[in-house]
Amino acid sequence: MKVVIEPDYNAISRRAAQIVSRRISEKPDSVLGLATGSTPELLYHMLTEEYRKGRLDFSRTTTFNLDEYVGLGPAHEQSYRCYMNNKFFNHINIPPNNTNVPDGLSHDIPAY
Repeated sequence: MKVVIEPDYNAISRRAAQIVSRRISEKPDSVLGLATGSTPELLYHMLTEEYRKGRLDFSRTTTFNLDEYVGLGPAHEQSYRCYMNNKFFNHINIPPNNTNVPDGLSHDIPAY
């Protein structure tokens, strides 16, 4: 594991965006594990800007999020799926079926 120390939130977000951008550019079919919450928001914004400028293509990338609220559907404003769509997925060219967020409405949570 490589630990990177940066002086502040903006710098670490920039560094993370550079790392992710480089990876996707080198391996367009990369698989990313993504987080929700306020910490990665600037990262997602920076990656979106790279896409808008034509420097990044997410069309072959696959993503996985690890959590979702039990009982919330993907359209619920408090769901992580809704969060990811609003903060990132809806602003880039990633195919919806390449984005994986757990199903909060699964009828058998332990099996799911």
